[in-house]
Amino acid sequence: MAQAPVDRRRLRGDESRRSVLAHAVDTATVDGLDGLTIGRLADASGHSKSGIATLFGSKEQLQLAVVAAAREVFIDRVVAPARARTPRGLVRVCALISDWLAYSRDRVFSGGCFFAATSVEFDARPGVVRDAIVAASGDWEDYLTVSIEHAMAAGELPLLDDARQLTFEMVSFLEAANTRSLLYSSAEPYRRAEVALRARLTALGADPELVSSIGAAPEA
Repeated sequence: MAQAPVDRRRLRGDESRRSVLAHAVDTATVDGLDGLTIGRLADASGHSKSGIATLFGSKEQLQLAVVAAAREVFIDRVVAPARARTPRGLVRVCALISDWLAYSRDRVFSGGCFFAATSVEFDARPGVVRDAIVAASGDWEDYLTVSIEHAMAAGELPLLDDARQLTFEMVSFLEAANTRSLLYSSAEPYRRAEVALRARLTALGADPELVSSIGAAPEA
């Protein structure tokens, strides 16, 4: 009989944690992970300071939880949809790029891509928080590289001999579009990134019709 109250408390704790993290991830894209304070999150989320302190323990633990939550959102908005609707190969590469652009352009977070924002904040600051950011960013780049390698194996990028190089170029275009869109309050950088990415893939021998899907809304 005592189990039910315990389960309810655990559920409430999980709900509180998710609510606080949702506010924290969004705040971090604008003010940085160092801009997170228990008082500010209490005001934004409607939870008590003591409750938030109990949930996370320390600022570093809060920051690590925020990085993990942002990673889950990224997978849900970028990786999982592309995997669900496309087979391996160039079509999936194009879907991943399109979903990344939508994730940034649609302002899933107020400050655009979480990892683009926090990478700049922590790039020269060794420690467990930077390690977590590096791991999440590395997972994304590794997955994109493997997807490109599948396209190469299928003969869809006949002039490409270095998948990792193409990943570097693609990520550079995407992050530049994210940063410039925020700086200039304009969607134009996304259009230019789409043009650049299509041109790069076409130059590598990709099917122009398939590449034209970059930036297009996915079919229902």
